[in-house]
Amino acid sequence: MRRAVLSILFAMLLPGLVQAQDSAARAVIADQIAAFQADDVTRAYDLASPFIQGKFQTPEIFGRMVREGYPMVWRPSEVTFLEAREVGGRLWQDVFLRDAAGRGFIAEYEMIEIEGALRINGVRIREAPETNV
Repeated sequence: MRRAVLSILFAMLLPGLVQAQDSAARAVIADQIAAFQADDVTRAYDLASPFIQGKFQTPEIFGRMVREGYPMVWRPSEVTFLEAREVGGRLWQDVFLRDAAGRGFIAEYEMIEIEGALRINGVRIREAPETNV
């Protein structure tokens, strides 16, 4: 009986927890994109997880990697937040990005919690399917 009550309580609370994390993830991602647009690579780097920071060592190296490898993240002409989902205990936030040439991409941001704050732990980019509106 106790297990059933806890399961029901968890099921009722889970959407609220995911929604709160979704809002926090969107804020972190939006802040990092704004930092890239302002050429503030230190602020953008600070929003990355320790894993990402360790991989690139300095804000300058991190910024150069994003600028040269991910121009749709560096200078998007459009940003639209899509669905968030939990996979394997991690929050993934999808974001539609349009680059300067008008091409659309889906960025899948992996978010992790570090000392009570969400940080970006990686981004997978794929071209968005073409749609006729």
